[in-house]
Amino acid sequence: MVGQGVLLECLDSPDVDSVVVLGRSACGHHHEKLREIIHRDFFDYASLEEDLTGVDACFFCLGVSAAGMSERKYSHLTHDLTLAAADILARLNLQMTFCYVSGAGTDSSEKGRVMWARIKGATENRLLEMPFKAAFMFRPGYIQPLKGIRSKTRIYQTLYSVLSPLYPVLRSLFPRQVTTTEKVGLAMIQVARNGYPKSLIDPGDINDLAESYSPASTRSL
Repeated sequence: MVGQGVLLECLDSPDVDSVVVLGRSACGHHHEKLREIIHRDFFDYASLEEDLTGVDACFFCLGVSAAGMSERKYSHLTHDLTLAAADILARLNLQMTFCYVSGAGTDSSEKGRVMWARIKGATENRLLEMPFKAAFMFRPGYIQPLKGIRSKTRIYQTLYSVLSPLYPVLRSLFPRQVTTTEKVGLAMIQVARNGYPKSLIDPGDINDLAESYSPASTRSL
């Protein structure tokens, strides 16, 4: 869901010259600056080195729910999978900015009781140690999908359908805790273009970055 929102903002932004989407199935969008690569093994990118070279930024939005999943499997699909992509991108693109969608409540100490938060924290820490130009860990809380975007996880989509009419109320009551798919996308473009003094980006930061975003015609991604 987040990836769909980020993609739409990248396609709309004049700051982004081209977009490479890497996925297991077609994203369903067609655009002159979009190039799509269907790839099945997200732990092995050896065949894609040429395609992944010369990239300015990676917006890594892939993730799974920890519900009903063992710690070992969740770690494999969250920590190991993310670092497999980050390793090759860091080697091929030393001037890359890497943006990772984590989550509010992530445990940077890696020692807390909440399994998903420990693993997300470990993933963040490893990414921040890698030789990217910059790395930003996005920690959104509640994200309202916009522009017709729907979650592929049924229970999440049901939740969004119920809460959608209440979003204006949530935004009014908790302006620093809720955001939208549109704002996440704009915030990622903003930090990739201009950087940010914080590496851990909370919902308030996401909203501030999105609201301050103004396309710069002289610079692009």
